[in-house]
Amino acid sequence: MARFDRLTVYNTALADGMVPLFYHGDIEVAKQVVAALAAGGCHMLEFTNRGDFAIEVFSALIKHCAKAHPEMIIGVGSVEDAPTAALYLAHGANFVVGPVFNEEVARLCNRRKVAYFPGCSSLTEVAQAEEWGVEIVKLFPGNTAGGPEFVKAVRAPRPWTRIMPTGGVSPDEANLRGWFEAGVACVGMGSQLVRSDWIAAGDYQKITEATRAALELIRTIRAKK
Repeated sequence: MARFDRLTVYNTALADGMVPLFYHGDIEVAKQVVAALAAGGCHMLEFTNRGDFAIEVFSALIKHCAKAHPEMIIGVGSVEDAPTAALYLAHGANFVVGPVFNEEVARLCNRRKVAYFPGCSSLTEVAQAEEWGVEIVKLFPGNTAGGPEFVKAVRAPRPWTRIMPTGGVSPDEANLRGWFEAGVACVGMGSQLVRSDWIAAGDYQKITEATRAALELIRTIRAKK
């Protein structure tokens, strides 16, 4: 069962402005990554459902973080169908992220009052997701689905739409400024933040530093809008 309710999840995503995402098949590495993100001031994490036995790593990570990082809100990503979503919800997922919008996943999440961030790449898909109660849509892949210009074009006639781009988001100032000045609600950031070379080198401090810097940049950019 989710430890954090839907409103808390949405409000945290909006407050932080960033939702890191990653996958690793080694639970000890996953623990180190979460610790590094938490030390950098992050409160949310999307653990993607990508590798074999990912649910086992996810389940162990949820149990570990409930004690070691109780304020960290952990959800599951790369979910395309309701059975997969239900499996992760049974193991404590606090939110569900998908590369596409799926009505059955939306129905399941609504029934359980769990936040759902579906991937959308057109205005039609965005509107359909919102009709199913989605509060924040995931623009995916962000860099090829129109980028910041797509966000501007959508929010001009629909200022109530909240968008979280994933794919093509990096922690440098120019990139973040482009997205947030276009009007995104928050950003999803993966390999540009949780870099594989840092993990391979065991240099988790760099993840902490990059996280702290990105969050500070987002606060600064928002303050100047």
